[in-house]
Amino acid sequence: MADTQTSEFLGTGRRKTAVARVRLAIGSGKIMVNGRAFETYFPVETLRTHAAQPLNTTQTLNRYDVRVKLTGGGPNGQAGAMRHGIARALLSADPNLRPLLRAEGLLTRDPRMRERKKYGQPGARKRFQYSKR
Repeated sequence: MADTQTSEFLGTGRRKTAVARVRLAIGSGKIMVNGRAFETYFPVETLRTHAAQPLNTTQTLNRYDVRVKLTGGGPNGQAGAMRHGIARALLSADPNLRPLLRAEGLLTRDPRMRERKKYGQPGARKRFQYSKR
């Protein structure tokens, strides 16, 4: 879904309860997350590596400026959502990248979610302690 006038490419990524709305624009490789620098938003190196994996895989790190709006979830979920959104935006920018992104598993939404707490139990799977006497 490329906007022909502004040449921005959009992608939406999701992971757990986090949602990332990604805008790619041709530029120098600057990444902004919720109006903050990428390095300050994700201070942990592993999260930055995980979130920028689609750009590193396709060698397009210095070709696009990335702006991301993240909502919901925690740091890991947000990094995963950003990764999914960037991969989708790259796909709308260049459809030839599909086999490369697909091979790395970047286009597949991670279906794992938190299991709900059940009544009569303290958690999703944990049971209250059984007392025989």
